[in-house]
Amino acid sequence: MGRYQRTPDRVAAWATGIGIGLVVLMLVWLVGNRLAGLAWDAPVGPVVAFTAAVLSGIATALVMGRRLALTTTN
Repeated sequence: MGRYQRTPDRVAAWATGIGIGLVVLMLVWLVGNRLAGLAWDAPVGPVVAFTAAVLSGIATALVMGRRLALTTTN
């Protein structure tokens, strides 16, 4: 029973990590787009902001998903 109980917990942990990563993506995109728009012109600013948002969102999703998945196995 214990082995099969861990699988839904891991899926929930990764889903939560992905959700946190999406929130980080949205926040970095909003703030980064505003700040990058002040520093660069129209084509460059949004591209830089979106690239930074995607990279930070992916990194946060991976770190939080792994951290939460490891805490559910103990």
